[in-house]
Amino acid sequence: MAAERTSLFIFFGGTGDLAYRKLYPSMFNLYKKGTLREHFGVIGTSREKLTDEQFQQNVLKSLGTAKTDKEAVKFVSHFGYEAHDVTDKAHYQVMKKRADEMDKKFKLNGNRIFYLSLAPSFFGTVAGYLKSEGLTDTDGFDRVVIEKPFGRDFDSAQQLNEALSKSFDEKQIFRIDHYLGKEMIQNIEAVRFGNTLVESLWNNRYIDNIQVTLSEKLGVEERASYYDNSGALRDMVQNHIMQIVSLLAMEQPVSFTDVDIRAEKVKALRSLRVYNVAEASTNFVRGQYGPGDNQRAYRDEDNVPHDSNNDTFVAGKLLFDNYRWSGTPFYIRTGKMLADKFTRVDVVFKKPLIDIFSFPQNHNAPLEANVLTMYIEPHAGFSLRLNAKTNGQGFQTKPINLDYFVDAKDSKATPEPYERLIHDVMKGDGTNFSSWQEVSYAWRFVDQIRKVWDLQKPEFPNYTPGSMGPAAADELITRDHRQWVYRLNK
Repeated sequence: MAAERTSLFIFFGGTGDLAYRKLYPSMFNLYKKGTLREHFGVIGTSREKLTDEQFQQNVLKSLGTAKTDKEAVKFVSHFGYEAHDVTDKAHYQVMKKRADEMDKKFKLNGNRIFYLSLAPSFFGTVAGYLKSEGLTDTDGFDRVVIEKPFGRDFDSAQQLNEALSKSFDEKQIFRIDHYLGKEMIQNIEAVRFGNTLVESLWNNRYIDNIQVTLSEKLGVEERASYYDNSGALRDMVQNHIMQIVSLLAMEQPVSFTDVDIRAEKVKALRSLRVYNVAEASTNFVRGQYGPGDNQRAYRDEDNVPHDSNNDTFVAGKLLFDNYRWSGTPFYIRTGKMLADKFTRVDVVFKKPLIDIFSFPQNHNAPLEANVLTMYIEPHAGFSLRLNAKTNGQGFQTKPINLDYFVDAKDSKATPEPYERLIHDVMKGDGTNFSSWQEVSYAWRFVDQIRKVWDLQKPEFPNYTPGSMGPAAADELITRDHRQWVYRLNK
């Protein structure tokens, strides 16, 4: 069994979809593994009127277990509920009384984790009242977990951070990004810094380009109201993609600790070139899906304005102005209604300076580039493309793949991202969470792209559902005499 952790969790937005679909099931996994056992408590809060018993039954239902499951029933016995208005100061006194009762009942040592799954406009309000009304006045630790979006630009993010900083210091703030909880994202560091073969080649002398693709098969679904005010650039690039890119671009940290890892990620993001107007127009493209087979255009989706110019697709070229990566581009793309749902990183190595096998008299096709592919989801694994000789007479070459994929047994045992990240919060380990400096540099970069786009009127829609985005995304990379490793009809 795992080492038991002790804490009280207070979930603001505790009856929301995220809580029932991800957070409570992840906590139950930790309970079954022994990380949570006797000394934990949960208070769910929202405006909804519920009794403790009704809330516990809702949580049981979210776990997908029978009401006769003794382990699940014991787990939810640690749950309580308080109807709560986050803007009402008096409600925090009620919350404090309930928190103190739970602390005494389950012997929690004053350890408290406040999980804010709310609109960002309430972050500062909640943090302020938690401090002023004494919920953080304990002998244990106090930590606050913030769900995205953390602002919609640099200025709003800075305001949020300043509001939070009045009540919590940076070490107490955990800005959660569930992509950082994925097994293969965390494997980036293992592959890079655990293998001399890889790290010695991990630079602009041997790598031609790196490609990051986050492809979504579905459209906006029920998120249209939020998504139309966000778009792919803010919803995916500013957080998920920038975090992945920083792990790929960072230098080796002095030690494998959250302080040192974050420091190197910040250095990498500081060296990311912030584009001027001309560069942004050249190096970034956007798209919006039109109609397809049995699929409405984005502008015809429910709760989307018919004249919306919101981006449902983004592709771009990132450049780092530092010794390791100067001249090596990072190509990124993400979008909705694409060919399939997957996330992958393709590291394309430079070809040999002289291809001795492709002289005309050999009648051999040119060598292909070596490619290291990291499959993040839905299947986790690696693939390394090498060139080898074909069987038979003569001397012909062909690309072969050396593959490794996590088997079904190990995949089933792999912790879910939120399970892993909740565990890290209890440990106080910020390795897989975004620091304010990381967030700020990412926003500074993204804001420049957004400002340029706001000055232009796009020709939307410009791609068909089931494709890999608009033609401009392919032109972006072919202009540099390169191509996407993953492409349709190749």
